[in-house]
Amino acid sequence: MSAQSRTEAAPLRPAGEAPDARLLTEAVTRLRRALRSSIRTDYPWETLPMAQVELLQVLGEHSPARISDLAARRRLAPSTVSGLIGQMIGNGLVARDVDPADRRASVVTLTDAGRDQLAAWTTAHERRMDAALAALDADSRAAVANALPALFQLAEHLGEPADGTGPA
Repeated sequence: MSAQSRTEAAPLRPAGEAPDARLLTEAVTRLRRALRSSIRTDYPWETLPMAQVELLQVLGEHSPARISDLAARRRLAPSTVSGLIGQMIGNGLVARDVDPADRRASVVTLTDAGRDQLAAWTTAHERRMDAALAALDADSRAAVANALPALFQLAEHLGEPADGTGPA
């Protein structure tokens, strides 16, 4: 079933009502999967696992960072992040240094190679997304642009505990 026939078969509820969570989840899943697989078109040599890319993205915005901070930002176990960071150190993408604020702790920073890898990955994804957006008609492009603020808000709400008491 195509995406268009899927939405025609089970449209989102009218404004003011909660959107159909199942369809939204399916759309997000398809977008993420399509984006991951389409990267091979512009960036066929890319083999970096998504978990490592996401850590590079966090470090691109918040560097240096402690393992515990990276784990909290990605909602992963510190041992998982530590293992990923170990692999990334081995690949020359990040470096571990002593935390200048607390000499007993360590921090992780992007290396030049890590910065270059992140920039190439980001550029390839933006190029693929730009091409996909250009294939949409003007109304659909406007609908996507208009939905972005609400999607960012939705992501923030998903990061809160189920009882709505604040950020997780």
